[in-house]
Amino acid sequence: MHADAGPGPLFVVGIWRSGTSLVYSLLNQHPQIALMYEGDLPLLRPLFSGKGSKRDWLVRWEFWNSALSRHNIQTDKLPTSVPDLRTGAMAVWKQYAGAGVMGEKSPDYYDALQTVSQEFPHARFIIIWRDLADICRSIIRAREGSSFFSKPGILHRAIIGYHKLKLERDILLALNIPLLQIQYEEVVRDPAKVMAGVCDFLQIPFAAGMASLQGADRSAIYEGSHHKQVKGEKILGFREADEVLPPRLKSKIGRYVAYWHDQSGGTWPRCPKPGDSASRFPSYAERLLDEMLFRGLRVVDQFTAFVYCYAPIRLLQMYRSFKHRRPLNGEAAVQGNSLGQASKVKTL
Repeated sequence: MHADAGPGPLFVVGIWRSGTSLVYSLLNQHPQIALMYEGDLPLLRPLFSGKGSKRDWLVRWEFWNSALSRHNIQTDKLPTSVPDLRTGAMAVWKQYAGAGVMGEKSPDYYDALQTVSQEFPHARFIIIWRDLADICRSIIRAREGSSFFSKPGILHRAIIGYHKLKLERDILLALNIPLLQIQYEEVVRDPAKVMAGVCDFLQIPFAAGMASLQGADRSAIYEGSHHKQVKGEKILGFREADEVLPPRLKSKIGRYVAYWHDQSGGTWPRCPKPGDSASRFPSYAERLLDEMLFRGLRVVDQFTAFVYCYAPIRLLQMYRSFKHRRPLNGEAAVQGNSLGQASKVKTL
């Protein structure tokens, strides 16, 4: 790693299946960038209070999504207790990145960018946008290889969360927080041009390897057929395939995109272009009900994280073992460079 290339951590954010894993892989081709893949420690805020962290914060984080073992983090070099979330996350990012650009890629911050920016002063953000209909198509196709994308409400989270991400973006722009927006469709069409723009944003020289997946380290990315494309050697663009969007869902997406175009004067979202979507807007009642459902789903997500922070580890292991019908691997424990094999599952 070269000299420190920035004042704070870098967060790469977008709705699931919007190309965040592709951009993460291309960014980490640069010798001065080392981002973690969905570490997601900020989702476990209950582990940290005014009195400092829980003493088993590393064990619980590992059990949450195996972030430490996936990145070969040497936990024996990390403090067992830290004063706050920022201190703990920065210690791990610095160990992983050395003196390079540190931070992580995660779609799970899509509705919390302002909170993340407050927790990590001087942070920078890259937001990835993609045609919402294609995001939902990709989520549906990913269900075969991922229990995460099969859980109830994931498509609703994506549709309403897409606009939540836009609102969070607006807040960061108003606060003059460093932020770069890129379009997935442009990444697959001309990766060198987009990555050169990213390097200008980060104020580091462009590295030619960033335009290709050849030789990219994707060892921290979860296994599963839904990551087959990003673990390949070629950047694949749009391919014709059978339509998987149910008509009602496709119509709903069209209504919302038309409404957002109207509200933004045709400036957002960029893809599809204004006029390519349905002219009818979602009614006030539809928007209200969708917002209420979204908030309910997010309460479930936050409650799940809360349980991972406070429930006895043994009880969590028993439940996970029962749910996935597999034997327990024993107590999670900090041993050498990792915390053992934890399930790569984010929900109970």
